[in-house]
Amino acid sequence: MTVPAPPAQAAPAAACCAGAEAPQRVPHAEKAWEWFRSIGAPKYHVAPMVDQSELPFRMLCRDHGATCAYTPMLHARIFSQDKKYREEMLTTCPEDRPLFVQFCSNEPSHLLKAAKIVEAEEVCDAIDINFGCPQRIAKRGGYGAFLMDDLGKVEAMVRTLAQNLTKIPVTAKIRIFPDIAQTVAYARMVEAAGAYLVAVHGRLREQKDLGATRADWDHIRAVKQALSVPVLANGNIRHMGDVAACLAYTGCDGVLSAEGLLADPGLFAPHRVPLAVGDYEPTPLERLSLAEQYMAWVARHPVPMRMVRGHVHKMINDWLAEHTDLRERANRAPPSVEMFTGVVAEVRERQVASGRDYPEPLLTEAELAAMDKEEAKRSAIEEQERETERLAALEAEELIIDWSDMGCGC
Repeated sequence: MTVPAPPAQAAPAAACCAGAEAPQRVPHAEKAWEWFRSIGAPKYHVAPMVDQSELPFRMLCRDHGATCAYTPMLHARIFSQDKKYREEMLTTCPEDRPLFVQFCSNEPSHLLKAAKIVEAEEVCDAIDINFGCPQRIAKRGGYGAFLMDDLGKVEAMVRTLAQNLTKIPVTAKIRIFPDIAQTVAYARMVEAAGAYLVAVHGRLREQKDLGATRADWDHIRAVKQALSVPVLANGNIRHMGDVAACLAYTGCDGVLSAEGLLADPGLFAPHRVPLAVGDYEPTPLERLSLAEQYMAWVARHPVPMRMVRGHVHKMINDWLAEHTDLRERANRAPPSVEMFTGVVAEVRERQVASGRDYPEPLLTEAELAAMDKEEAKRSAIEEQERETERLAALEAEELIIDWSDMGCGC
């Protein structure tokens, strides 16, 4: 499709705040809906997750009802300048559609370079900008939810892509402000800048502990009522009962799930649809089966093993709490497709031999929670270190180029 640019001039961020309650219809609204319908008007989305929404996991979720997926959050500058990073972090296949490629950045020029590379490869259906990441790595990099302190930069980034991408549209994922009117004004600004779709995570930037804080669907509903492009809801989606309740309450056009899918990649499966709005807890055998299916996808489409380790632990954590030697192997043995496949296969062998369809954990839930928290902290630190090292390498290369261009006059 050809994506028309929005008008050259839009209201500045401050002007958008006036009269935020009034409905707004942007010039590209009809084109946005045409695009959304062209990709199937997907309702069930795999949310972008750092190192966790990679190709094998996306395909597992698609096998079980997900109708669209985001890539992990990709660093635009590193992506545009480091071929190895591109090859490692953005893998896909023909069945991996519709697909939104998500970038984080605080510089419109870096963002556009990265987006242009993806657009030329024709591997996705939209370029998404991350304005929602609240983690320390985003704070240090000055991107994600920390751009909420510079709405002019947010507007410039969306508009830069909207005016320069010709084959695919730009979308955006945001968080909420404390005040609903401020949230609506923010979303309207993003829409006016050219976004074809806005996904709203109903939590404040400071609310990083998803288990301790419920997402605010009132903010999401207000954004949906105020915008004329498709709107997605993110937050509190743990099972199909939540999906039904969220869509009914907010009026949104779809939902995203992150933590819910990590715990249960089959969350969107058709057979999970409840007769009435209610909960659904996958059985240990279901989670074990999902882990086996996931490893089959990893064998077909290898990805960095740090991604695989996280998923294996999430899916069979209760079994590994019984078979602590296998847990130790998954944590300490040299990581490989064969090693993780072997761990999952041995869990299955022991389950069959036991005659039980449930584990008998040796570790308590509190112990597991503490271990999971420590693992998450370790992973976040490692990701921050990888980003820092890659950026330092790029800056060193640029310095060498600058000096070589100057010449020594000899």
